[in-house]
Amino acid sequence: MNLTKITSLLLGLLSVLILDAQSVKQYSYEQFTDNVSVYASGFNHDETKLLIGCDESGVYNVHSIDLETGKMTQLTHSDNSAQWASAYFPKNDAFLYQGDTEGNEIYHLFMVDEKGNKKELTPDTSSVNRYSFYGFSRDKQSFFLGSTKRTGKLTDVYEVNLDVMEPEMIYENSENLTLNDISDDKKYFVLSKPNTTSDNNLYLYDVEKKESKLITEHEGTASYRSSGFSNDSKSLFYTTNEGGEYSYLMRYDLATGKKEKFLEEKGASVAYAYTSFDEKYRIVGIDKDAQTTLKIYDIASGKEVKFPNLPEGEIGGVRISESEKLMVFSIQSAKQPSNLYLYDIEKATCKQLTDNLNPEINPDDLVEPEHITFKSFDGLEIPSILYKPHGASKENKVPALLMIHGGPGGQSRMGYNSIAQFLCNHGYTILAVNNRGSSGYGKTFNQADDQKHGEADLMDCVESKKYLESLGYVDMDKVGIMGGSYGGYMTLAALTYHPQAFEVGVDIFGPSNWLRTLKSMPPWWESFRKAMFAEMGDPSTADSLRLHKISPLFHAKNIEKPLMVLQGANDPRVLQVESDEIVEAVRKNGVPVEYIVFEDEGHGFLKSENEIEGYEAVLKFLDKYLRK
Repeated sequence: MNLTKITSLLLGLLSVLILDAQSVKQYSYEQFTDNVSVYASGFNHDETKLLIGCDESGVYNVHSIDLETGKMTQLTHSDNSAQWASAYFPKNDAFLYQGDTEGNEIYHLFMVDEKGNKKELTPDTSSVNRYSFYGFSRDKQSFFLGSTKRTGKLTDVYEVNLDVMEPEMIYENSENLTLNDISDDKKYFVLSKPNTTSDNNLYLYDVEKKESKLITEHEGTASYRSSGFSNDSKSLFYTTNEGGEYSYLMRYDLATGKKEKFLEEKGASVAYAYTSFDEKYRIVGIDKDAQTTLKIYDIASGKEVKFPNLPEGEIGGVRISESEKLMVFSIQSAKQPSNLYLYDIEKATCKQLTDNLNPEINPDDLVEPEHITFKSFDGLEIPSILYKPHGASKENKVPALLMIHGGPGGQSRMGYNSIAQFLCNHGYTILAVNNRGSSGYGKTFNQADDQKHGEADLMDCVESKKYLESLGYVDMDKVGIMGGSYGGYMTLAALTYHPQAFEVGVDIFGPSNWLRTLKSMPPWWESFRKAMFAEMGDPSTADSLRLHKISPLFHAKNIEKPLMVLQGANDPRVLQVESDEIVEAVRKNGVPVEYIVFEDEGHGFLKSENEIEGYEAVLKFLDKYLRK
């Protein structure tokens, strides 16, 4: 091929790339929030309806879906506070739901009868007492309730008989433990106690004897999570990473105390495992590379069951009906928000129940992210998720934004991410960094930031710029950082301790003063408090020196790049004063600061109108100060 032809071909390819970028339609964040979010809570007594949570109205409310017609009916009608679907009653279509007040996380429990009459089952004027729904008993005579009303901190367990609807305490929590599971015969509980955020123990509690027994004595660090009792209450299943990097499934014999490894996946974690009502199926989630795959086993044969005619995508939220004839689950992909499907196991037919992508959005305008890794300052491989905008190339370089997840210990996933897709749709390369300390990549990686927060994990973010530069299509003069909760802290820390690394920062509900944040943890986190101190440091000890050192508020004079801060006025985890003070301090530097407080939100967005306002403002801020 001669030089003229090569030049012509290259020009042709360039024109295709430019055309591709120009042909992609850009969407407002309101259009992205017109995607509906749903989750399934369970079938009704005769398996004709499904109870779900749905934010179609702009805030989460309880809905039902008629499984024959597919008709969705809204059952609660809050317009200011989320109401979370809990469960149908076992013998009729009355249902339970939980709700707080404008994101304050003080949850109460409510009942709606078959006529639509609402009743609060946990009337309490206290500003700190919260309640938890633990499910109905197998005999369908009662349900279990958690409450902090006795101490304001520790959660006791109550049983509520359906005939009288009065709670009776069945476990007084004097040991600062947390309920995980209840056996079907109601004789045993599984209780959990965190030692650190990556190490805990399980206890078997005998209800009649009122005695608890440690069943996970171990050396080193290990995490344990109950996966439920067998129906005959003779065995307990739990997942653990004891002695290894990834979690596997164990079985514990209650009578003998014998333990045996039951199920393991090489190089991946068993994220969860549970059985269907009459133990015909075992449902297992396998977590690897920021995605969860599903396996379902026939318990009698031990063989994996293949369900034909299932749509493609990441399957989650599997619920099998009591008859074990129907299965509901969600499917999502990077370009498609989660939808609910109904699978008839006997007929091997699948029916889509919801269609949640806004019809105004063409999935071809969205991008398929890539799970990548890059080497950090010490050679550690850092997994991340990369979103490349349509049309980005060496000839058409684009700005980039790091997106840092919450936690510490969270994880950015490969599923649908409306914020990443929105910003990528507007021309920003997004790198969602799973810095050291993130979950999903083994025990050692998860613990690699302990007592190193704002240092080693922050350096992972700074070092990611070398990877961005290697892509060739990123304008390295236009790289910013954004994060929520702990990711918000990482954003502030990046601007504070590496003031030249990023051109802008967007802090969403992030702490700026660890001394205050750790001291002001909500009272219902009492069982988690010591574990958090073990990872982050105890503000009442000599650890306070380091916590002062890594708190951006005390070093805000170093911040010289534009900053945007979003905050919920009712946030019980990161108090508004955290954002008020960092904003005031940075403004004294003469640095542009934009600050939005949402008076009716807590720790995160639950109302669509606020989410729209917040992220549309973020885009304008980025366009003004990063894209330039």
